[in-house]
Amino acid sequence: MSELPANAAPGSRNFMAGGLPQDLGAFALRLRSSDMALAFVVLGIIVILILPLPALLLDLLLAVSIILSVLILMTALFIETPLQFSAFPTVLLIATMLRLALNLASTRLILANGHTGAGAAGHVIEAFGHFVMGGNFVIGIIVFVILLTVNFVVITKGSGRIAEVAARFTLDAMPGKQMAIDADLSAGLIDEKTARERRTTLENESSFFGAMDGASKFVRGDAIAGLLITAINIIGGIIIGMMQHGMTFSAAGKTFTLLTVGDGLVTQIPALIVSTAAGLLVSKAGVAGAADKALAAQLATMPKALGLSAVVMALIGLMPGIPFLPFFGLAAGAGWFAWHINSTQKRDTLTEAAQADEKKAVVPEDNYTEALRVDEVKVELGYAIVSLADDDTQEKLTAQIRALRRNLASEIGFLMPSVRLVDNVQLEPNLYIIRIKEIEAGRGTVYPGQFMCLDPSGAQVNLPGQPTIEPSFGLPALWIDASLHEEAQLQGLTVVDASTVIATHLTELIKANVSELLGYVELQKLIRELPKEHSDLVKEIVPTQVAMTTVQRVLQTLLEERVSIRDLGAIMEGIAEAASYTKSPREIVENVRVRLARQICAQHLGPDNLLPIITLSPGWENAFAEAIVGQGDDRHLAMAPSKVGEFMTALRERFDAAAREGITPVLVTSAYVRPYVRSVVERLRRDTPVMAQQEISPRIRLKPFGSL
Repeated sequence: MSELPANAAPGSRNFMAGGLPQDLGAFALRLRSSDMALAFVVLGIIVILILPLPALLLDLLLAVSIILSVLILMTALFIETPLQFSAFPTVLLIATMLRLALNLASTRLILANGHTGAGAAGHVIEAFGHFVMGGNFVIGIIVFVILLTVNFVVITKGSGRIAEVAARFTLDAMPGKQMAIDADLSAGLIDEKTARERRTTLENESSFFGAMDGASKFVRGDAIAGLLITAINIIGGIIIGMMQHGMTFSAAGKTFTLLTVGDGLVTQIPALIVSTAAGLLVSKAGVAGAADKALAAQLATMPKALGLSAVVMALIGLMPGIPFLPFFGLAAGAGWFAWHINSTQKRDTLTEAAQADEKKAVVPEDNYTEALRVDEVKVELGYAIVSLADDDTQEKLTAQIRALRRNLASEIGFLMPSVRLVDNVQLEPNLYIIRIKEIEAGRGTVYPGQFMCLDPSGAQVNLPGQPTIEPSFGLPALWIDASLHEEAQLQGLTVVDASTVIATHLTELIKANVSELLGYVELQKLIRELPKEHSDLVKEIVPTQVAMTTVQRVLQTLLEERVSIRDLGAIMEGIAEAASYTKSPREIVENVRVRLARQICAQHLGPDNLLPIITLSPGWENAFAEAIVGQGDDRHLAMAPSKVGEFMTALRERFDAAAREGITPVLVTSAYVRPYVRSVVERLRRDTPVMAQQEISPRIRLKPFGSL
């Protein structure tokens, strides 16, 4: 930056080193930004429509129009996918407006100065008039009409039809593609980031082809406007030349026709180039890679077509009166290419076969790594029910599994791993097997197109069908035909399709084995998602006071007893409180359960908002307390098998009696024996909750049903 002289006037302007004033330099920097530049381009086009242009500036802008059209064509040729040129509809509109504005500007010059000679509208139009037409306006008119016909009838109409059909089919296929992305995501084939990218690409693709459908109308309108402007210029020029400048009809017709057709050619050649670019772009849908590479790769795979083409050209060359040399030269070239491509393909096939044999001989290490991978949750389907996993069917198993994962996440407090659906041809056609950590957890048989019908009370169903057992709860059921669906519902029976049967069975098995799915990786994810306040607490107690594996064991124990870990912050507070006086996971769990008393009680409230309970009698309390042996973490229950059998019989009778009354009570014990009572109860009635007296919130109203 140069400095002002000491005696400079106070109002003097400071100049930049490049000689521009500071405010003008700042304006130039603003102009460089893309949004400002585009705004000035559009405003410039509007100015051209209003104000007359000198011939020199018109020559420059016509050259810009031609270069811009060539740039658009080259870009359309070399892009890999149509979405890489997603701005094409906007570019097409701007290029069309620029040509029409220049056409209007040249019309002004032609009508105003056409009587002065061929250079009245600038040297570009004059050059096209002499070079393309050879100075003969009749030839120019014919060439102009042919170019207009090719552009309007062939290229523009074809590319517009392709864009219209592509937009329609893209929009129709969009829901199916989105469901396929969701299915891949739920099956674990892709991650959330990849799914989001695919959805964005799908939305951009539909928007692009929709915009191209409308943008093709620009080119068609440009061609029609070019024809009308040419006719108006010729007629108006002849009238102006004869009436205002005293020219004869032949002189006026020749001069103004030559200028007008030259102007039309200068406009239509860029229009033809841009139309070709639009056709290349919309016809490229589904073809990956640049146009030259894609065409070469696809044509090079068909040597038979080249060979037959060579034979046909040779036969045409032998016909009487047909020039021999051109056709035989092309036939020889096509034949050589066909032989070369065929030889290359055979050599590549032999090479691939040799490489495949080498791969069979040496087993890569990756195979061992893949074999060691364990699927957390997997559903194997027989070949007759594989269609249930297809999103195109009415029974959408994948959609139900996605809903299952969402519901379980809100219910148990963490997102279970993705469920992998695989087909297994070794299974019976209608059999499915649910595996958790590769171990079979349950199996069942379903029939697509039919419905499973059962009575919730466990009674037999009096309908024609195939008897079966409901796999989730072991109730007698019936597979009925779809025509009996409404009749079964009118009888008050529960009717579900095959996908719902699998999804319900999967839900119950996951709930029963959910503690196994909470691994160290899932625990780390849960802790990372904690609010900052609770994250600081975790950093304070782990690993100084309690190990991360102990935290994992506490959470797994809670999940085993169907206690949600969604309130992980309160659980971590309970762990921190208990860690100050004990390291035993069992004792920490009991302390956490007391802190979660309101949540646990609310989970088991009845319809009347009361907590139904059955208390453990003092006799059984003493029996369990006396059977506990050992100290600290080594404490365990050493009750005689006969005594355990007696307790289980009494438990079954008491809770079955409550179930007949439609009640699902909670067994209440003292805090000391609760874990050991629970260990016995879960063998007989896994879903029966066992609570300590301290876990009952003071605000909860109780509904006693006696004692055990």
